[in-house]
This record gives sequence, structure tokens and C-alpha cells, in this order.
Amino acid sequence: MSQAFTESPFLCGHLRQPRQMLADQRYDGHKSIHDDAMAEGLGLRAGPIEGPTHFSQFDPLLYKVFGQAWFETGCISAHYQNMVVEGEEVRAFVESTPSQPRFVRIWAEKRDGTPVLTGSASVGDANGLPHEIQQRIAKLRPATGLVINRDLKVGQRGAAVEKIRMGFDDHMGDHYPFTLADKLKVITEPCAWYSRETGSQSPWGRPIIPMEMISVLLGATSAEAGLSGRKPAVGLFAGQEIRLLKGPLFVDQAYELEREIIALSESARTESVWIRTRVFEAGSREAVAEMILNGAVMKASYPAYEEEARALGLS
Repeated sequence: MSQAFTESPFLCGHLRQPRQMLADQRYDGHKSIHDDAMAEGLGLRAGPIEGPTHFSQFDPLLYKVFGQAWFETGCISAHYQNMVVEGEEVRAFVESTPSQPRFVRIWAEKRDGTPVLTGSASVGDANGLPHEIQQRIAKLRPATGLVINRDLKVGQRGAAVEKIRMGFDDHMGDHYPFTLADKLKVITEPCAWYSRETGSQSPWGRPIIPMEMISVLLGATSAEAGLSGRKPAVGLFAGQEIRLLKGPLFVDQAYELEREIIALSESARTESVWIRTRVFEAGSREAVAEMILNGAVMKASYPAYEEEARALGLS
């Protein structure tokens, strides 16, 4: 018997206005691209909202598709396409395929249809299907014209094992000048399992860290790794994958982080370092999560770029 409908079903969330919380972010002693003045100086309309902020809009949809497993073995993998500034509305979409019950396509759009991100999500091993970030890494060409990142090498590891935890009221440093409690006041998709007051009612008996805040947890100590290029320069997130191996990650739980460069790349306007961060539960050293981040630095933000490129015979 033929099927009545052949198109794959998809879910869409509500239009939301994510909040900008990084206007005071600082890297290496200077403001970041999320500062309006810095962004405008680089030809942008205003300081953009950080990409993983949009991950929260997918959580209710992916929980509907995958259930509790989303918070235990979920993976979200996204290429960021267009920046969003505060006041713009964004909607998340998830498309499932009956033949692939553990794997879905995801995307987000502004109200007018402008694409914000494209990617994939899954739980468990998803039958080995390649995620968005993995596919993009596989297509990279060797980087032969690096200036800002020329001192970095694929396979280079972080200088130290980083120790980190996130309590509700912990300030996460210059990279993230807000607390988890601050974020939960404005998060686009509130969840009882995140809350100080009701988190103990989660299936794990403890409050859990939202997927978007895992990016903050893992990014707060990134300077300790020593895996950045020459300075001063302004960067942005161009793509990101967060994978839970034995989740969730918990509020006020101690973790240890290890980082490694897995790829280097370049485009006309940016140079990128792709870093895998592995997350271990402190004490047991059990691997619980990992993140791949495409950190792109803007060539125009590095004052000596043209001079050094000429000296290296690259222009």
C-alpha cells in the first residue's frame, strides 16, 4: 500500500527575540565583535548575538523528537550563516526522516526568511551519519596562506588540563560577563530542569546546564589552552558542534577540559582554527561531552595583516 504523504515531517518553534549578553565581552584586553562599536568598525550593523544562543530554541523541538535521550546523548551541529542582532526574531525548524529515527536536519531563520544557521542533530550514534561540522571539516582544503594563525599546527594540544564548574551565580570571566542565573532570566526557552528552584525534579535529581550554556562552560577557560593566533585580532564563531556522551552536564559539577586543534582553514575574509574540546568529569575522568568549534578570526581586525602577508610572500 502506498503512503498517503511522502514528504518528511518537520517541526517549527515560535518566533523568539534572543538577548544579547556579550556587549561587555573582552578578549586579550579588548572588546569583542559583540560590542556595537567594534562590530560597526568591521562593517557590521551592530554587535551580533552569539551563535549558540540559538541552540536553546531547538531544545523543546528535539526533546519532542528524541525524548529524555536528547539531554543524555544529544548532538547538535551547526554552521552559522547570518548574524542576528538584538530585536530580530528567529524561529527554529527540525526535519525528521522516518528511515533515520536518531538523526534530523535543523535550521533557523529570521522572520523574513533570512537563514541564521543550518545543521543537524541526533541522539546516540545515529548509525554513523555525518553531522554538519564533520562534513565541513572533511571538505576543507589545506591552509597555505595563514598569517594570524601561522604558528598553530593541526594536532597541537592545549597547554594544560583546564578545571571548570558552573554554579548559578558564578561569573565566568571576561569571555562571558554574566552568570547562569542571569541567562536563565532571559533564555528563550525556560525549562524546569534548568532552574535553581525546580532543577531537583529533573530525571537526574539535579539542575542541568542548558545546551547553549555548555558553550559558555567550555569557552570560559579557553585562553588557558594557548591555542589562539597572533594578536590583537577579533574573532567570531563560524560553526559549532556540541555532543553529549554521558549527559546531561550538571550545575555546580566539577569538570576537566582538554583541547586539540583538529583543522586549520582560511577564507577570503577569515582564518579559522577548529578545536575539539573534550569534557571529563573531575575525579573519575569519565568522558561526558565534547565540542568542536570553528573559531574564525577576521583578517581586517589584525593591524599587521597586510604587512606580514607581504613579508611571508602571500600577497
